[in-house]
Amino acid sequence: MSRNLYAMAQPVLEAKGLTQVLGSGAAKVRALKDVNFTLRAGELALLMGPSGSGKTTLLSVLGCMLTPTVGAVSVCGKSTAGADAEELARLRREHVGFIFQSYHLFSTLTALENVQLALDVRGRRGNDAESRARHALVRVGLAEKFAATPRELSGGEQQRVAIARAIVSDPSAVLADEPTAALDGENGQSVMTILSTLAKEAKRGVLVVGHDPRLMPFADRIISIADGRLVDERSGTGPPRLRAAGGS
Repeated sequence: MSRNLYAMAQPVLEAKGLTQVLGSGAAKVRALKDVNFTLRAGELALLMGPSGSGKTTLLSVLGCMLTPTVGAVSVCGKSTAGADAEELARLRREHVGFIFQSYHLFSTLTALENVQLALDVRGRRGNDAESRARHALVRVGLAEKFAATPRELSGGEQQRVAIARAIVSDPSAVLADEPTAALDGENGQSVMTILSTLAKEAKRGVLVVGHDPRLMPFADRIISIADGRLVDERSGTGPPRLRAAGGS
């Protein structure tokens, strides 16, 4: 998709004038400084920056895990301004899926049960929930692993379960915090290919936080952050990525 078409696509997450202060007294830090950001449907955006630059803080604010000190976030057109903890939790459940570096799977549950758990907390249970969980695992290439527990899965497979859990409720935005950091190059490539495909096929926005330059070929848009400010934005190389993925 061209830059102009992305500009016309529907925003799934918008941030305006975000400032985030963490800590207090001598430990107080301005982790974000007047940040403006938009994630649109159909794109995989890559947020890059060194440790301590504000990447994870921005992800947490965009995902309604943190309330900004100044500014507001809109999730699918719904502003978080004035929202209490319960309202923020509802927006997360309805519109946002999270993927973490360390998978966050329950060791005693099967892959299917780990994915179903994301529906259970949303009040979805029974045969429909199981069917959705199975479909999500099939989408990430784990059709033969429904009954496997995390210890029976490789790191790449565990991250695929985490992706299935993030998308099982069909969120408008998927936020991935260093999703390939614990993986080798081949598994990292597979995970990024899945994420880029999900952004295109489901017309959702995917935001990946990272600092590994090997992620850059998968991005439609690359945003750099330093000292809490967005300092650069450029187009990625999405179409070549899809051709390369098809030939692997």
